[in-house]
Parts: sequence; C-alpha cells; structure tokens
Amino acid sequence: MPHDWDATTYDRLPIPMTGWGLQVLERLRLRGDETVLDAGCGTGQVTEALRERLPRGRVIALDASPSMIAAAVERLGADRMTYLTQDLMDPIPIEPVDAILSTATFHWVPDHDRLFANLAAVLRSRGQFAAQCGGWGNLERVNAAAERAAGIDLLATKVYATPEETWTRMEAEGFVDIETWLTEAPVELPPDELEPYLRTVILSGEVARRSPEEAEELVHAVAVELGEPEIDYVRLNIVARKE
Repeated sequence: MPHDWDATTYDRLPIPMTGWGLQVLERLRLRGDETVLDAGCGTGQVTEALRERLPRGRVIALDASPSMIAAAVERLGADRMTYLTQDLMDPIPIEPVDAILSTATFHWVPDHDRLFANLAAVLRSRGQFAAQCGGWGNLERVNAAAERAAGIDLLATKVYATPEETWTRMEAEGFVDIETWLTEAPVELPPDELEPYLRTVILSGEVARRSPEEAEELVHAVAVELGEPEIDYVRLNIVARKE
C-alpha cells in the first residue's frame, strides 16, 4: 500500500509539477466531450484545467493517496467528476476512456510493465496518452546528499526509466505513435522552503516511516548536506495513442 501524503502542505508549496502538468495537458487534442482519466491527480490543480477543456465531457480523477483525493474533491466538487482511490499497480475498475493524462506519478509505481498494461486496458482504440514523470538521471544530486547525510538511497524505491525502456514497454502493450524523451528541469527553491519541500515531496516516504522527531532530524540533515536549494529534476515525457 503506498504511503499517504500531506496534501495541505503539498498544495501550499511552490510545486513545479503543476506548471509542467499544464504543458503536458496541452499535448492532448480534445474536442471537449471526451472522458479522460487523470492517473495521479494529486490535489487536483492540473485536473481542474483538464476539466475546463471538457465542457461536455468528464474526468476520472485517480490517486493512490486518500488525502490527495480528499483535497481534489474539496477543490473540484462533483460536477463532471468521478474520483477513484486506486493503486496503479492494480487493474483499474473503470470503463474504457478516450484519453489518459498523467503527471509526476509513474516514477512512484514500482513495476512499469504492470503500470502500462493496466493503463492500456482502460484506453479505447485510437485513444490519446500524454504523461510526464521522473526520468533517468532524476534527483541524482539530491540522492547523493541523502546517502551522505543518512545512508538513504532514494532511487532504490523509484523507477526513473529511460525513454528507450518506456518506448519498448508501451509498444508491448499496443501503443503506437510513441514519442518518449527526457527534459532537464532543475528547480531552485526559496531557502526557507527547502526543508518543507524535502519533507513533503522528496522524502515523504522516509518521513512516513519515522517518528516526528526522527523525521525532522532526517530532513534537516539532508537539507544541510544538499546546501544550495536546487532540486535536480529530469522529466520523462511520453506521448502515444492506443492501436
């Protein structure tokens, strides 16, 4: 079972994923009457923009975190929305959709073969697919700081795939017109936001396994070791459609 998130703090922080997600949304060519799955909706910031593009359609907002789903419900309400608390490692219990959008989610899923099989199973023939997640080389500097400060390998629990690996997995599940590429996207945070950002976003899994006191010590140690408040993000971009 994935750990839950601090959705309130997540929504307050200068999260770059929202801006990236809006760019990914622009890669979908929507008429406005489709049903679209947002696979990893978080607190619903990008989902809100997706719904605006579907005045005659609807959105299925999926996330594994109950607190994220609760925040999305509070933000978006019920109009043209369906909410699903669901792990992407498991088959998705919905009827086929016209398109799938996903931002900042896939790297949290430990088995990408199962991930793409589950997504392919709920996408209609000729359906569109646009996604972005952490890719090969993501957070190497931050991970090195965590290893030095606390002996933690953050990369061991994530899948930061290469474009080639992802293309092969998607082709095997019946996707066509596949495009996959990496984008370097470093983010410099305000110094006073570094520790909240590490606690809520980068180290959230480690924090969830510790007492509050131990978690604070961990976050502070990694922040000190990191020094400059820059997060070395590398994004894996995916565009495709179902055969």
